Amino acid sequence: MDTQSLLHDLAGLIPPQRLLTRPGQVAPFESDALTSYRVRPEAVVLVESQQEVIETVRLCHRYGVPFVARGSGTSLSGGSLPVKGGIVIALNRLNRILRIDPEQRLAVVEPGVINLNVSKAAAPFGLYYAPDPSSQPVCTIGGNLAFNAGGAHCLKYGMTSNHVLALKVVLADGEVVELGSPSLEGIGADLPGLFVGSEGLFGVALEVTLRLLPKPEAFKTVLAAYRSLKTAGDTVAEILRAGLLPGAVEIMDNLAIQAAQAAVNAGYPPDAAGLLIVELDGEAGSVAADFERLMPLIRQSGAYEVRIAADDAERLRIWQGRKSAFSAVGRLSPDYLVQDGVVPRSRLGEALEHIQALSQKYGIRVANVFHAGDGNLHPLVLFDGRQAGAYEQAEKLAHEIVELCIRLEGSITGEHGVGMEKRAFLPAMFAEADVDAMHAIRLQMDPLEIANRGKMFPN
Repeated sequence: MDTQSLLHDLAGLIPPQRLLTRPGQVAPFESDALTSYRVRPEAVVLVESQQEVIETVRLCHRYGVPFVARGSGTSLSGGSLPVKGGIVIALNRLNRILRIDPEQRLAVVEPGVINLNVSKAAAPFGLYYAPDPSSQPVCTIGGNLAFNAGGAHCLKYGMTSNHVLALKVVLADGEVVELGSPSLEGIGADLPGLFVGSEGLFGVALEVTLRLLPKPEAFKTVLAAYRSLKTAGDTVAEILRAGLLPGAVEIMDNLAIQAAQAAVNAGYPPDAAGLLIVELDGEAGSVAADFERLMPLIRQSGAYEVRIAADDAERLRIWQGRKSAFSAVGRLSPDYLVQDGVVPRSRLGEALEHIQALSQKYGIRVANVFHAGDGNLHPLVLFDGRQAGAYEQAEKLAHEIVELCIRLEGSITGEHGVGMEKRAFLPAMFAEADVDAMHAIRLQMDPLEIANRGKMFPN
């Protein structure tokens, strides 16, 4: 690894105001949203063109220096943590929406484009981009690709991988390749599907062709309050067992409700142990028919209060509370860890009971906010890092939640990725041969392992 030669050559490629090397300049990039992991990079390259990305990657390959591509840094798994002795390629300025094609219903964008901005650009044509993670107003498409982000509406519409048609990428050796095609009827191997969710281990996306959807004609948003969090979880299984496929099914517990109320005054029932949000969307006739089937299930489920959004303003207020929950929890605790495990929907209530028991065992509060429709848990383990040993105890609790998801035949991650945080659990979920096969693919794509080195796989 020849970092000094790399920096010398980068200085001839990147203007000094966009090649950051001083400690004060690179400090903001030493961590992503999982702030318990920190590494200070040797340099940060603020690229402004695809060619600058390509040349930077080629130089890294020449000198054997690891690099990490980074967007807004919202990763909650340490996925965009810098590598010691390596550099960060910051993609925020590569933020052009290159084309909106309303006839083909697609958008071609650069990786630094903010997720929500795709829908804003598509709105005049009656279209939108479906994946909607909670960090939608700030997270970038490149980061969404890396971790296969989902969001509240992924139950019906799928994850990022279901909406990426084609990619232009620079691989870790500097080769530029085109993957997929703009057609919905792709042929051959699903190479975009291989790249999406690879956590930056193969290279850097330069252009992304996204599938756009028509805006739903109608919505029905129902909020139901429960005295028991388990009952709210069990209701999800009943709704889906009845053959309904809502656009979104979300659950929040009382701690999350308190946080959302304090942050945005969402109007939630303040004493609910569990809050269920169910949203139907689609053609007006279909939504009306599904609503007639949904409401008896909700009323028979034990909910003590049921509200139906009367208009768009009330619907948006309900969602504002849910979308703000992660950041709002900061009002309840100076620090928190977020887990991202998945359990089968049929065992959702059981999982929530176990998490509550773990909270009592450790004497640590856990706020639950999650995509109930696909069993993607987001327990937030609250702690005060200023207290000796508090982080270590919180991490133990969080790890027990990951182990719980494995025992319940779920997954260690739904959309946040493995990153740094859950590397040790990969062998617990997959057989040794499976992990070896994954690593072999990584080595085929990047023999020097310079692209996001140290992520996903155990040391």
